[in-house]
Amino acid sequence: MEINPPKLKNYQQAIIDSPARFTITEAATKTGKSFSHLWWLFSESLFPPKEGANYWWLSPVYSQAEVMFNRLKLDLIQSGGFRINESKLFIQNSNGGCIFFKSAENPETLYGDDVYAAVFDEFTRAKEEAWVALRTTLTATKGKCKLIGNVKGKKNWGHILAEKAKHGEPGYEYFKITAYDAINEGLLDSEEIAQAKRDMSEDAFKELYLAEALDDQANPFGIQHIQACLKPLSDNEPEVFGVDLAKSVDWTVVIGLDLNGDVCLFERWQSDWSQTRAKLIQIIGSKPAFIDSTGVGNPVVEEIQKVCFCAEGYTFTQISKQQIMEGLAYAIQNRYISVLQGGINDKHVMQDELEAFEYEFTRTGVRYRATEGYHDDTVCALALAFHKFKDKPAPPILSFHR
Repeated sequence: MEINPPKLKNYQQAIIDSPARFTITEAATKTGKSFSHLWWLFSESLFPPKEGANYWWLSPVYSQAEVMFNRLKLDLIQSGGFRINESKLFIQNSNGGCIFFKSAENPETLYGDDVYAAVFDEFTRAKEEAWVALRTTLTATKGKCKLIGNVKGKKNWGHILAEKAKHGEPGYEYFKITAYDAINEGLLDSEEIAQAKRDMSEDAFKELYLAEALDDQANPFGIQHIQACLKPLSDNEPEVFGVDLAKSVDWTVVIGLDLNGDVCLFERWQSDWSQTRAKLIQIIGSKPAFIDSTGVGNPVVEEIQKVCFCAEGYTFTQISKQQIMEGLAYAIQNRYISVLQGGINDKHVMQDELEAFEYEFTRTGVRYRATEGYHDDTVCALALAFHKFKDKPAPPILSFHR
């Protein structure tokens, strides 16, 4: 069997050639990290120490493992001499080396085998228990393992392991790949990365494109950016509204944005659902609005929609809240939106709540919340208002850039 090796980029080749038993690579997205590691694992499997030696590609979820299986299968199917099992996701060569593509979703299923080499793809997005299980499979064989993934906070077990490798842990070597490394190697386009930087928040760009770990509990907007957006209440008419409905001891908050994205209406109160519904109908009228419809808010939104035809419900989940808060962070950091200053009529709470808001990296993703002792009603209402504002067709004279 004759296999022509691909031409790897310099940083890819450096990782492949590392003599360390374990390599830890924190990399920007779309830098070719998975492709080069797939080639390495395939190369290892071509010269197994014995018939039926196992090699593993481990991904956080099954669908990702399947993608990599198909990628290797398509590259090899023309070569012949391989046994390919679609149902069990393995590829075996004529020398007996067998690559299994596995999911890290249930770590208990990973114990038992002897593995001669492995790749743990997107390891920072998987459970630490999966790494523990994978590590046991390499014990008897003294097999090598390469871990690759994006950065996901400083408390992530993967980043902690990377820090150990960076500081000289025996048997480990650390690598870091940024988007600019990939640009220098001709793998990514500089204009595309510049656009990505404009399209997302600073924190998201730093982690996904610069491989820089951020504090797990930090303000997603940036205190200096919040203060740069401080403006008094606009005198213009509202174009869109964002509404966060009261839950338990929270407040109902309504924020209106004018055609420039400036806050022109701010209302905050606590009352029963009947009074809240009537007041919201009066404020919103026929204007577009996003209203938090999570949980008990759903029937209230349905009643409001019978009168306010342009009102829509928005359900907060961990994923949807992350998306909408990243949108608000982008707006604040680029000054596409204003933040109320001053303390009259409780309007200072907008700045207070924004500055007290934080995010935390967890094993299930990013969690956005108010610092203990604070509310986040105003933050949620402002995020909903901007989410509606950015989707509303703008007049020709309107420009986000100020």
